Amino acid sequence: MNQPPSCLPNAKAADSAVFLSVDWRDKMNFIIWIVVGGLLGWAASVIMKTDEQQGIVLNVAVGVVGALIGGWLLAPLFGTGTINQSDFSLGSLVVSLLGAVIVLAVVNLVRKGIPR
Repeated sequence: MNQPPSCLPNAKAADSAVFLSVDWRDKMNFIIWIVVGGLLGWAASVIMKTDEQQGIVLNVAVGVVGALIGGWLLAPLFGTGTINQSDFSLGSLVVSLLGAVIVLAVVNLVRKGIPR
């Protein structure tokens, strides 16, 4: 009650500005995550020679799932994060790519009996 009346509106405006900037960053991180996941999925499909069998959606899925697998299996070995953790360093990209290659090798093993 002893505070001037102008303090409350300023505090609310500052709080809403923080929420807007966090929301915008989350949307951009999601878009970057999808784009980088698609590129990593495409690169993994070129490495594994399955590029002609996949479309854009499957490349994104392979990249994102590969990043999950890479984060679970390889990130502790290399001491880095993955693209799923909003870590876009060279190490995280390599770990995510290796995870995507592992995913494609497992899929080829299940579908055709050889990891190719």
